[in-house]
Amino acid sequence: MHVAVEFPLAAHRWGADTVLELARAIEDVGYDEIDLFEHVTVGHPIPGRAETRQAAPELLEPLVTLGAISAVTRQIGLGTGVLVLPQRQPALVAKQVATLDVLSGGRVRLGVGVGWQRSEYESLGVPFEERGRRIDEAIILMRRYWTEPSVTFRGQFYRAEAMGMDPKPVQPGGPPLWLGGDSEAALRRVGRLGDGWMAMADSDEVVATAPDKLATIRAAAAAAGRDPAGIGFQARLSDPLDLESLTRRVAGLRAAGVTWIAVSLPAIESAGVVGVAAQVEALARIRERVRHETGANTVASARMETRRSGPQ
Repeated sequence: MHVAVEFPLAAHRWGADTVLELARAIEDVGYDEIDLFEHVTVGHPIPGRAETRQAAPELLEPLVTLGAISAVTRQIGLGTGVLVLPQRQPALVAKQVATLDVLSGGRVRLGVGVGWQRSEYESLGVPFEERGRRIDEAIILMRRYWTEPSVTFRGQFYRAEAMGMDPKPVQPGGPPLWLGGDSEAALRRVGRLGDGWMAMADSDEVVATAPDKLATIRAAAAAAGRDPAGIGFQARLSDPLDLESLTRRVAGLRAAGVTWIAVSLPAIESAGVVGVAAQVEALARIRERVRHETGANTVASARMETRRSGPQ
């Protein structure tokens, strides 16, 4: 079982050097990956706007931030959890991710999803209603750019005529491409196209709902001629500071088929653990307990062994 850390939301407030210091410390503690999520723009609540909640503000752009982190780390994985792919240009994302994979020595895992914030799509000039169809095309196109010398693609939204993209990613076939989302459509998409599923709910809810959702993913994979056993499964660890219940939670996740767990630094910070030193100390306690329960080794041992599909 691999363990990722979700990076703090507004870490830049501590200073650029501190952001990189925290990333190095997470690697030193023995975690397998640092994950960042995104909103390019954030819609403020106004009359007539569909969203009833405001997205998380002050997020560093994930690919740029991971590029900076890759320069000061050596082994830890670099992930997005998730990038809102349909509101971005997929050829450009493919190039950015391939570059990050090359410069980091093949450490990228790309998590993508369709998002939920209509106003963000509108601000970027992309129709919100097209997001599901766009992500399907984007995933196919990106993988072709990562693997083929010349790409001709004629989709509903994206086109290419004898176009090449180099250098290719270090990882054969491109970085593992995991998908988020809990809707029926998102789960079927994981089965058809994903290397893994990033469940959005915390671990207690995931354990309760996993059988039905995994059945949907596996049925879609089988219908697409894919091996369902090759699809990984990630969940966020509920109440990571509650070490007494961690044994039960991790055991439940393993029994549910989870291959990756994510520890949320935003949740730890919300619980009152503030500053790099205090957060790293909390992460070290959590990592040691998880390692004790799972027998997992540090990131230095065969980190890439099951990186594409996740199952162990």
